[in-house]
Amino acid sequence: MIGRRKRLILWIALAIPAAAILYDLYSGRVLAMDLLHPSGEMAVRLMILAMLPGPLSAFFGLNYFFRAWLAIRRNLGVAAFAYAMLHLAIYCADMRILSAILGEFILPSIWTGWLALGLLAIPAAISFDRAVRLLRRRWKQIQTLVYAALGLSLIHWLLLDWSMGPAFVHVAPLVAAWLLRGLSRFRSRPLETPKERTLS
Repeated sequence: MIGRRKRLILWIALAIPAAAILYDLYSGRVLAMDLLHPSGEMAVRLMILAMLPGPLSAFFGLNYFFRAWLAIRRNLGVAAFAYAMLHLAIYCADMRILSAILGEFILPSIWTGWLALGLLAIPAAISFDRAVRLLRRRWKQIQTLVYAALGLSLIHWLLLDWSMGPAFVHVAPLVAAWLLRGLSRFRSRPLETPKERTLS
């Protein structure tokens, strides 16, 4: 848990990129289509930032830094959804006509983004303390939808851009963190003695 003042500062910091994107959009300095990448990338980055502290703290230990990071994890996840909604709003502003939006819906590069947004909306909607208390174990199970949302977001990104480099750079820290967590679990397993292997 973090105090209200710290949470306010956090949300102000998280809102700065969105404010810059909206300023560029409404000032007319940048076309809406040119803001699709920045808004979508911010959503992906925040999803990854929300997912990183778990596996990293499992490997390095739960110190003060990771406790603080874990305390803001839900805020990062909700912010990721907010940037995904901003990404959608910019897409609609670029397309302008509803029939054009519906016409593109069947494209794999588009419906993967819609599906990712829908999946991300579910954990974002229950990212508050009361939901955690009411749902208990199911709350964590529902939160795992973020993994599917991230996977679909990367597919959406690759199908639109066909550039694996930037997508790989974004997801590489998370893959490395998962590998470290797997290594920590492997190292924590007790080694079997020859006698134990014989008995088994």
